[in-house]
Amino acid sequence: MLPSSSYNFPAEQILHIPLSDRWLIYHRLQDLMIDCSCLADGSLRVQVNNRREALLIRSTVMQFLASRQELVDWLERCWPDSAEL
Repeated sequence: MLPSSSYNFPAEQILHIPLSDRWLIYHRLQDLMIDCSCLADGSLRVQVNNRREALLIRSTVMQFLASRQELVDWLERCWPDSAEL
């Protein structure tokens, strides 16, 4: 997964993703118009051009690899409690 440190864009990242999820993630990133390719060693190469793309890549990878509880926790951090509205 993409590290949280600052980037100088553009940056190429190699993601080591289980083969069972690689093609699904690849196709989703293609749908989002993010430059990516599957390498012969089974890893996924992605071109990160800006913060928006970095966030989309992280979100896409999380959708496939994070546990349900990790996704719930992430949503709770991202969305304010309705009582606060």
